[in-house]
Amino acid sequence: MAQDAEKEEIKPKKSSKKLIVILLVLVLIAGGGGAAAWYFMTQQHKPDEHKPVEAKVEAPKPPVFLTLETFTVNLQPDPETQYLQTDITLKVGSAETGEFLKLHMPEVRNRLLLLLSSKKASDLLTLDGKKALSTEIIEQLKEPFNAGDKPQEVLGVSFTSFVVQ
Repeated sequence: MAQDAEKEEIKPKKSSKKLIVILLVLVLIAGGGGAAAWYFMTQQHKPDEHKPVEAKVEAPKPPVFLTLETFTVNLQPDPETQYLQTDITLKVGSAETGEFLKLHMPEVRNRLLLLLSSKKASDLLTLDGKKALSTEIIEQLKEPFNAGDKPQEVLGVSFTSFVVQ
């Protein structure tokens, strides 16, 4: 019987230790949850200090266009058509490029006249033919005029008039 009494006394001690451990765990969980809630609630009102600062986006520069004089050229022999008359406007990367091309206008016109006169009318009458010609003009004008010069920044070609006769 003495052993029975000791067992009864030991059981309440174990349950009180379990109760204390459980309460301690609950208090720690509640404290951690409260700390986490406080941390996240205060972070919502502060600006994000850890995010990288976005780089300022510069407004795009307005396009620079250079209108060339009318080109009238003889085309390569093709039935029924012999001439091309076109007005071309170049879109360049900067005003400096536009001024550089104006300064070298005789060379610009020479390159374009040689290119245009090497074409057949049948090549130029389709949309694909005009797009290909536009690409060829850009490539011709990007080439430096003098040895050691950097390439010109020609971004596009617009045909403002295009007549084949």
